[in-house]
Amino acid sequence: MKVNGMNNKASITALMSSFGRAFHAENEDHPVFADHLAKELMTADEYAAVQGFVLGGAQFFEPEIDPAKQEPKELLRRLVNVHIAPSPLCRAAYTEKALKAAVLTGTKQYVILGSGLDTFAFRKPEFLSKYRVFEVDHPLTQADKLERITRAGWTIPDNLSFVPVDFTKDSLTERLIAAGFDPSVKSFFSWLGVTYYLSSEAIDTMLSALSSICANGSALVFDYPDEDFFAAPEKRVQNTIMMAKAGGEPMKSAFSYAELEKLLEKHGFLIYELLTPDDIQRDVIDKAGADLKAFEHVNYCLAVRKN
Repeated sequence: MKVNGMNNKASITALMSSFGRAFHAENEDHPVFADHLAKELMTADEYAAVQGFVLGGAQFFEPEIDPAKQEPKELLRRLVNVHIAPSPLCRAAYTEKALKAAVLTGTKQYVILGSGLDTFAFRKPEFLSKYRVFEVDHPLTQADKLERITRAGWTIPDNLSFVPVDFTKDSLTERLIAAGFDPSVKSFFSWLGVTYYLSSEAIDTMLSALSSICANGSALVFDYPDEDFFAAPEKRVQNTIMMAKAGGEPMKSAFSYAELEKLLEKHGFLIYELLTPDDIQRDVIDKAGADLKAFEHVNYCLAVRKN
């Protein structure tokens, strides 16, 4: 799937996520998650290209809609709120709330795995004044982000470290430690929007690596599809699967609760909290008063490292 106007060095998934966060922050009175910096990491051409792609795909997303009979801005808002924004917004809101709680119990380091165009380190200067943040991503993706940061005129905080890792040949643990990560310190890891695209073997390898450098009490937050995801009848689930495949980033993995619990326990992690779509709707969306619906068959997991 190629979208005219997009930088071909940037992940389509990352740009769609960034667009959803930016559009939601600008157009909602009661946002689930207000990322007012997301738009600054996109060029005007990219933003317009994603907007045009979403509007142009209206009948793909919702075949019953006649775009010619819809007011474009309201149609765009509906498509973003239903199909593009719910997952990026809700998982970010949940994660940052969990991070805030973790800091109260002694967490000193925050590692963002597959950071993409995440803006946390630039939205939360008060956090960076006290704690270390490490952004981990593929070297090419990270180089592209650094170019975007320079173009936006942002100053990189002293406590932010970029950790380029090519998982096909690099050691995550070695790269993190070389960047200043302290394995003896209680840490918080976020791994958002990633597990879908990895094989079960790759997920197992990542959990093994994290376990080896996690101090006791460290936490890991991630989202994942449940065991019914790939066969789910819901249209937006099937659309998401098709879009990912067309974009060259096919989804590969899904887990039942029992499978996930067993996998985490293998690597010394215990499930502390798990949110189903109903939980996400109640605890994240409805509490914010937002006009969104939690994505079907996608759960959020907060796991804690125990020796």
